[in-house]
This record gives sequence, structure tokens and C-alpha cells, in this order.
Amino acid sequence: MIVGILKELSFETRVSMLPETVSALIKKNVEVWVERGAGEKASCADSDYVSVGASIKSAVEIFQSSTIILSIHPPDETSPSPNPSQIIIGVFQPLYNGPLMDQWAKKNITTFSLDMLPRTTRAQSMDVLSSQANIAGYKAVLHAANIFPKYFPMFMTAAGSIAPAKVLILGAGVAGLQAIATAKRLGAVVEVFDTRPAVKEEVMSLGAKFIEVDGAADVSKAGGYAVEQTEEYKQKQQQKITEAIAKADIVITTAQIPGKKAPLLITDEMLAQMKKGSVIMDLASATGGNTNVTKNNETFLHNGVTIVGNSSLQSTMPSDASKMYGKNVLNFLQLIIDKEGKLNLNFEDDLVKGACITHGGEVLNSRVKEILTD
Repeated sequence: MIVGILKELSFETRVSMLPETVSALIKKNVEVWVERGAGEKASCADSDYVSVGASIKSAVEIFQSSTIILSIHPPDETSPSPNPSQIIIGVFQPLYNGPLMDQWAKKNITTFSLDMLPRTTRAQSMDVLSSQANIAGYKAVLHAANIFPKYFPMFMTAAGSIAPAKVLILGAGVAGLQAIATAKRLGAVVEVFDTRPAVKEEVMSLGAKFIEVDGAADVSKAGGYAVEQTEEYKQKQQQKITEAIAKADIVITTAQIPGKKAPLLITDEMLAQMKKGSVIMDLASATGGNTNVTKNNETFLHNGVTIVGNSSLQSTMPSDASKMYGKNVLNFLQLIIDKEGKLNLNFEDDLVKGACITHGGEVLNSRVKEILTD
């Protein structure tokens, strides 16, 4: 069996697997083909892949002969099309790309989108959302620190005292928790808001203050993802955030709801109250952003506040991002490749079934089906 690794689109710096992970796959009796130049932006030369036993091929050859194709993003219209019965694995955001999933289903392509894996303990080693969000939270703080026109830590100097920066983090998921830890290491005072009261202990253990709002919707049945809240809760939430945001120097927003527009957390009125020179890092910009004015992949000044719309901060650290992503993929592949290196699609496995979007000429995922029939 051949597993092919594609070179990503021009905006992406990561690669699906680094040579060290490819080596582990080859030891499982799997032949690996890597598209020429696939690892360059992640600091890996073609020769590095060859040295562990992989073969360097063109995209056309990979699409022609691979059983499984690895590509973080869906290939664009300039790429060869997957063949019927081929398997393609990546992070395809099927809840936003329903028509593409439908198109692949009609071509009898089997699609696994790892962003749709159930958020269970068993799936943690394959959780690409968490591994990449960890990097995004870390880089969000560092990027904000570079833009912010003041120190992060408190300083006592002969020229006077410098107060520490005040950081407000909206969302205490993986990205938010890493942002807390990083901001604290840089010496900032950190406050955190999240709709899930259960994360309070984690937030406080990292040295941050948790902003509590009563009446949050139950998220226990949402599989670890965020859910929409009631209007009454949203009003209470806005009041609490308004009070905190007026004092904040840095605001990092991470709130997203799968398949829906990102929730509005920072209103125009809140923006108007923010201090000149403050910074908003909006990690939800790809799905509309947590402010009304966020622009995806843009940084701009709005009434003295710098707003950064960036949902791809993980790509600014491509080496480690690729390392972690590749290990996630390898762990998932072990569910569908047996010890002899042969394909074994076991749809009785909840993780295999949960990540599968298309198979056998149809869209299998119920949530994607709903979007296509709306």
C-alpha cells in the first residue's frame, strides 16, 4: 500500500508528516511517496525523506497510485483530482465545505477529516485541533507582545515603575489555556472568560483570574465543542466582558462554534471603550471573528486599537506544528492500517466512523448531511 504526502497550497507552511514520522510509517510495511518540495517550508529537504526510505514523486504520480493521500487542506482546482475509491485524510472543515464533500462523495472518494474526530479520551493522541491550537495560543501572546507598545512584566526602575500588562482571554480551550500560561510567563496579569464553569479550576491553576457568568448552557453533550448560549446569558456575558475589556491591554479571542459563524464577543461599544494602543488577537477570524470589524488574515488599526485577524498562527511555527500534526495522523492511520501494512477500514470503531465524511459514494456524516439538505 502507498501513502502519498502532498505539498500544501502556497499559503500553508506545514506538511502532513515530517521524515521522523514517515520513518515510523515505513516500519509498518507501508510505502510512502512524498511530493517534491513538500517539506521545504517546514525545514525538511527531499533528501531528508529519502534518507528514511520514502520516495519523491510528482503530484500526478501520487494521485495516480496512492491508496491514501495526506493533505492538510483540500487540494485546489489546479491539482489533480483524487481517483474513485482513493482515501484522502486532512483537516477539511466539512461543516463549511459541504459542497466539496458532496462532490467527493459522488466521485466515490473516502474522506476522513480529523477535525471531526469525537473529543474523547481515546482520541486525544489524534486530536489535530488541540495540537495546533496549543501552538496558536502560544504564538498569539508572543505576536501581541511584539505589537503592544509597552512591557508585559512589571518593572521597578530608577526612572519609575512600569505596571504589568493586563491580558484578557476569551475562551479557555486548548489555545486559551496555552495563552494563559504564556502570558503569565511573560509577567502579565491575566483574566479569563469561558462559558464552561468546569474550566475555572484549570484557569486558576495557571495563575489567572476566572470571570464567572451564571446561567451557561450545558455543554456536556456537545462532544467537547462550544455550543450556542441563550440571549439572557449573552447579555450577562457582555456586561462582564465590557467591564473587563475596558481595563485590558491585550485581548485574545478564541471562541468558535463548529459549522456556525463565530460568536460576537466584542461589540462596537466595547471596542470604543478600549484603551489606545491595546491589541486584539482574534483567532476566530476564519469564521467571521469575535468582533464585528475583524478581517481574516489582516492586521489594522481601529480607533487606536490594533486588531489582528489570524486563524493560522500554527503555520508560523511549521516545524513543530508539522511534527505534532504528523504524529496525530500516524496515530489515526494505525486505526485503518493493520500490522501487515494493509488497509482495514473498521467502521465499528467510533473514531473511524466519527472522522469519516464520505464513503461508498455518499456523505456519511450526519451533520454534513444536514447542511447539504438545508
